[in-house]
Amino acid sequence: MSLMRLAYASEATFEAKPVEKGVEPHVARILMTSRRNNARGKLMGGLYYGNNHFFQYLEGEEDEVRKTYERILKDERHRNIVTLIEEPLAERTFTNWSMKYVPLSRDVQRLLESQGLQYFEPASFTSAQCEDMIELIRNSSHDQKLVNHDDTQTMRDAPQAFSPGLKAGLIAAALCLLGALFFAGSML
Repeated sequence: MSLMRLAYASEATFEAKPVEKGVEPHVARILMTSRRNNARGKLMGGLYYGNNHFFQYLEGEEDEVRKTYERILKDERHRNIVTLIEEPLAERTFTNWSMKYVPLSRDVQRLLESQGLQYFEPASFTSAQCEDMIELIRNSSHDQKLVNHDDTQTMRDAPQAFSPGLKAGLIAAALCLLGALFFAGSML
């Protein structure tokens, strides 16, 4: 069978929600589904989401790539889908990634700046810009992680698991329990 590669750009139809674990929740669901489906079809590639736009690169057996792209074309989470690259491939260039995700990163920002681009709008990428983006995804050190390592939020600013009121209640309950244990111990 013959190998092929395909890259496309699209706009998200969903309204972005606050980021959880470094990934927009809709994108996280797309990634989980893509990784499962792509592993079955032995497809490899990468995805970048930013500025409400997707850039995705796929490579694998031609029939599997085309079948996957047909599903994407029908997916209601995408609109204005533009095929950027569609051509035969001599050998795979991605390894071990059913769908590599590159979170919003300084690397992408640097790539845009080096190209004189202010916004991530991959539908307008030239062939060379597409190749640069594919290379950036391929060489990203983020691997399969769903964490945005470029997030400047500190631990102090991060959302807390317990509200201040709940923390105070738990501390008070613990103190009461310790007091009761101490009192019961002194009665023996």
